Amino acid sequence: MRHARRRIVRRAARLAAVGGLLLGGTMVTRAVASEPPGPSAAPGTLARAASGAGAALVARLGGDRTAGHWVDADGRPVVAVTDGSTAEAVRRAGATAKVVRHSMTELRSAAATLRSAPRVPGTAWALDYRSNEVVVRGDRTVSGADWSRLTGVAEGIGGFVRMERTEGVFTTRLNGAEPILSTAGRCSAGFNVTDGTSDFILTAGHCGPTGSVWFGDGKGDRQIGRTVAGSFPGDDFSLVEYAGGRAGDAADVVAVGGGKGVRITGTGEPAVGQRVFRSGSTSGLREGRVTALDATVNYPEGTVTGLIETDVCAEPGDSGGPMFSEGVALGVTSGGSGDCAKGGTTFFQPLPEAMAALGVRLVVSGRDGAAAGTSAPPATGAAGAGASAAGASAPVTGAGGTPLLARLTDRRNVGPGLLVVAGSLVALVATRWIRTEQDRKAYRRQYSATWN
Repeated sequence: MRHARRRIVRRAARLAAVGGLLLGGTMVTRAVASEPPGPSAAPGTLARAASGAGAALVARLGGDRTAGHWVDADGRPVVAVTDGSTAEAVRRAGATAKVVRHSMTELRSAAATLRSAPRVPGTAWALDYRSNEVVVRGDRTVSGADWSRLTGVAEGIGGFVRMERTEGVFTTRLNGAEPILSTAGRCSAGFNVTDGTSDFILTAGHCGPTGSVWFGDGKGDRQIGRTVAGSFPGDDFSLVEYAGGRAGDAADVVAVGGGKGVRITGTGEPAVGQRVFRSGSTSGLREGRVTALDATVNYPEGTVTGLIETDVCAEPGDSGGPMFSEGVALGVTSGGSGDCAKGGTTFFQPLPEAMAALGVRLVVSGRDGAAAGTSAPPATGAAGAGASAAGASAPVTGAGGTPLLARLTDRRNVGPGLLVVAGSLVALVATRWIRTEQDRKAYRRQYSATWN
């Protein structure tokens, strides 16, 4: 009986050690193989905090001593400065300083000179804070003569204007995320907004002029609303008033496909280097980073200024769709070049500027002035890829607990996983050694009894 109990104990110890080896190995391999969590996976909004710190420093120090700010790869604020004393002030404030030659005043003056030159469709320019340059791009529709004339203007400004040719064509990418249809074409819903009395869809201005009637359901058999205000060119935003006056339930959720969504909690200003997401019905959910601000694009239909430049890809059918980061609404898709096979540049109309001009605010459930609890047929509200109906019910990312697999794939588990593996190996060796010793003693007792 005693020997049977010993065998059971030894087997249990071996099974526990083997289980420990498997668990530790899983922790190590999963953690090493998995990518580190992205910025949006962090509980805090590091990019927003860094952007706010950089913006505050630029505002305090002025455009003659600074030349913009951005967020570095580690999520820290970086401020471009023009002299050593300003750099020291930035460092004392806890940010990183980069000394550059040209101030923000000079960069904006260069952009103003480009805007005053004869307009060339198919060109765009933006302030590149990190390189301390104004970058001018021309697509394949720009003739050699026009490009030569614009290059002459740039050379007259100075050596901090960089000229680049780009593939593709700068277009407004008419069509869009969750489709809304009118005689002007197919476009997309961006975000749901309200003036306190009625609810609206804020989308791209190039989608259609004031008075355009919009239909939904992908068939054009249900009227959604009518465009009541907008601006294009110059800006690129418009306001579609819901026919029923209300956006409906879940109006604060941006759907991202697969029955999932992101709850929008407010609006904000993007920072250069910030990770952002864009949703559209053609190419789905895509991500990238903000590459420049205050961009100007000369579309064939007209010039739009003050845009956000990103390296997020987009395709025809994505126009008007929402751009956001960490639950914060940033803008709606205006246009760009390239596609999601080769990549490209996409521009966005900043949301705060559009809302201020239109006199509306974002619909946010559970907050003062939100259209929470209202009801309407499922429509194209604050919208994302493929399932952006205002009344759609979509799980919000980040609302649930952390799954076991996500915990195992955390890079911080490499060390504990190795400890589990080492402990399990020690346990296996110990149980094997104890069994060998017990077998040796038993053999000696049996041998002694035989030869007694």
